[in-house]
Amino acid sequence: MGVTRKLWLSSLVCFAFSARFLALAAFSQSFDSDFTFTLPAGRKECFYQTMKKDASLEIEYQVLDGAGLDVDFHISSPTGHVIFTDYRKSDGVHTVETEDGDYAFCFDNTFSSVSEKVIFFELILDNMDQDVEDADDWKEYVHGTDMLDMKLEDIMDTINSVKARLGKSAQIQAVLRAFEARDRNIQESNYERVNVWSMVNMAVMVLVSGIQVYLLRSLFDDKRKVRT
Repeated sequence: MGVTRKLWLSSLVCFAFSARFLALAAFSQSFDSDFTFTLPAGRKECFYQTMKKDASLEIEYQVLDGAGLDVDFHISSPTGHVIFTDYRKSDGVHTVETEDGDYAFCFDNTFSSVSEKVIFFELILDNMDQDVEDADDWKEYVHGTDMLDMKLEDIMDTINSVKARLGKSAQIQAVLRAFEARDRNIQESNYERVNVWSMVNMAVMVLVSGIQVYLLRSLFDDKRKVRT
């Protein structure tokens, strides 16, 4: 009976600690999101992200469709200072160590008066934990863990590693989908150009053939009047 109670208590302690570690791991990793939008010709669009001190903001963008596949881009700090600027680029990646405040990242298509642009961007936010001090509170609940075969720190490290790799995989897949969409738009644009120029060439060939036939017939046409 005593051995059974010890085993039951050990399982209960392990389950409680594992559940707490899952909750901690959910708030100790990076947050990422992606967005695709259409930027009209002659327009400028800005987005804002609230950040905390000692956090990290990474943004990656790509122009998926539009003439030239280029756009102007810049990131501004909460004080209005421009941190990064790109001119007429099709893609870019920037990382910022942040302070408290709202960061602005703007896409500028004012240099184009005709073509709109389809733009994809992804935000990755690191060290955005709400309660950093609570991350170590689990240590005060650890008592008598010598009976456990594995260390609780190893469980937490493994969970964090798995989640980080899953997040990185999702990020890479989103970027690859953006590349695929841009390549498809380029191929469709080239396909339309080939069809248009093929029709133009065919029309020119038919016109030239008709002119040649008319000229040849005019060479053998006897226009002299015959008197009877």
